[in-house]
Amino acid sequence: RRMKPNYYLTIDTAERRLIIGGLNNLQSRFIAAGQFTDVVDELLLKLVNAKVEKFRAFIQDDRR
Repeated sequence: RRMKPNYYLTIDTAERRLIIGGLNNLQSRFIAAGQFTDVVDELLLKLVNAKVEKFRAFIQDDRR
């Protein structure tokens, strides 16, 4: 049995907020259409419960 690969995203607070808002909107549309929301619920839980790490990003400007 093969292990599923893990994927890691690096997003900032604004991007995280947008993703959660979009998933909430999708969930609302599914509910209004009488569809199951299991997949969206799982994604929301994963995103909300994801470990948040702070780090510094060094951006190199190569335009010189």
